[in-house]
Amino acid sequence: MKLEIAAHQLESLGNPLRLKLYRTLVRAGHDGLPVGTLQAKLDIAASTLSHHIRHLKEAGLITQERQATTLICRANYDAMNGLVAYLVDECCMDAACAGGKKVA
Repeated sequence: MKLEIAAHQLESLGNPLRLKLYRTLVRAGHDGLPVGTLQAKLDIAASTLSHHIRHLKEAGLITQERQATTLICRANYDAMNGLVAYLVDECCMDAACAGGKKVA
């Protein structure tokens, strides 16, 4: 993963409401949640929700799929796992006690 992508994704998650939204979608699993359900769970205005969904979608952290008249949002688990892996990839590599070996 490139530094710029990781920074963009972390910036998107840096807003408390977006982080709450993202965690709600992660908890929902691969089926995701309809936008209306998200709105009810988060108790926010539709326009505010759309704004935050757009940020997460642009960062590649969520996907959307239209099913008839319902818009389903899902966490992009590949992107999430990639970001987490990027953050821990070189964990302790420069620590003297690690001896230059990766620490799990």
